[in-house]
Amino acid sequence: MGAADAASSLLLCGARLTDGRQVDVRLGHGRIEAVGTAGSLGVGRGSGTRVDLSGYLLLPAPAEPHAHSDTALTADEDGPVSYDPGDVQRRATEAALLQLGHGATALRAHVRVGDVQGLSVLEAVLQARRSLRGLAELTTVAVPRVLTGLAGADGLAMLRDAVKMGASVVGGCPDLDPDPTGYAQTVLEVASEHGCPVDLHTDAGDPARLSRLAAMAGGLRPGVTLGPCGGLGALPPELASRTADQLAAAGVTVVCLPQGGCGGIDRPGKGTGTGTAPVRLLRAAGVRVAAGSGALRDVSNPVGRGDPLEAAYLLASREGLRPADAYDCVSSAARAALGLPEVRVEAGFPAELLAVRGERLSGALSLAYSRIVVHRGRVVARTSAVREYCNSAVAAELGLPRQGRGELS
Repeated sequence: MGAADAASSLLLCGARLTDGRQVDVRLGHGRIEAVGTAGSLGVGRGSGTRVDLSGYLLLPAPAEPHAHSDTALTADEDGPVSYDPGDVQRRATEAALLQLGHGATALRAHVRVGDVQGLSVLEAVLQARRSLRGLAELTTVAVPRVLTGLAGADGLAMLRDAVKMGASVVGGCPDLDPDPTGYAQTVLEVASEHGCPVDLHTDAGDPARLSRLAAMAGGLRPGVTLGPCGGLGALPPELASRTADQLAAAGVTVVCLPQGGCGGIDRPGKGTGTGTAPVRLLRAAGVRVAAGSGALRDVSNPVGRGDPLEAAYLLASREGLRPADAYDCVSSAARAALGLPEVRVEAGFPAELLAVRGERLSGALSLAYSRIVVHRGRVVARTSAVREYCNSAVAAELGLPRQGRGELS
């Protein structure tokens, strides 16, 4: 529902910032052109659109650093998951739009390559990426199952072909390979050959293995991301702290999944890996921690919401992070993990924004139903919720308005 094209001005009127100021924000050419006191700005030259954000809190848009687009929205399907390219493309597109509606203007999708599907699933997700252009940024991680031994030769060839096809990140799950260290080393080598980032699945339950991985990853740029690392939380505190220091020294980013399961590491009879990494410990050690949604209504989490604000809410309510730090994990840190430029509600920064009804961040994380999403300076999604009370004696007794109607936060 684009409100203006990339060359037009868009004026966001009367928005509240987290510091309490009420401002107007003018957008143009995909960037924030000006921020001024409410009522002080016009839309500028040429065509323009005004959006009234009175009663809304304006934030940098969140990003989704850990999605599984190839299996999303399959929990209610009868029988095995369909990997027909048409089905995968439809699900990946629908899942990305669902998450965009929540505010995520950029997503990183982990996609299996190899096995009987070959590269057809990746091609379907890449086609979804093309169809989403202008609405959201979807990047893909190629995830082979095995990379070592005789069985790994096909996986390695498939991984290289996936990068040539358009996968922009090299990934996988060393924990599932007979030789986890060899698997990780192969991934790092392919990434180095092609200048790609690395994003690996691990539950981090083996500190020795994680230490080796951190040591190997330390010299790689543009960087290594690990997730969901839930096993770190089960380690003795001293050992977990030492491991966190090693991850910090290696410059590794950890993506935790506070909302639940992750299909990339789930194994029959081994549970679903739903533990959350020790976020406060990692942050105290200097590790950049981002938060993602993980499974979105698939067998690993049939009720996954794909909502960044829910992830931030859980980090605040369960892990004890301040609301601002919790939101940072799904916005600034998540964007950094994806290699995207920083966003601030200041002139000169990218116009990637989320407006949520409410006055304070703590309230937005609790009940943010109504949202307006801006990508590249355009309004690309809008969600409004209305609550109505019944006209009854009970409502009157409780002091509720008769036939009351009002927009939810």
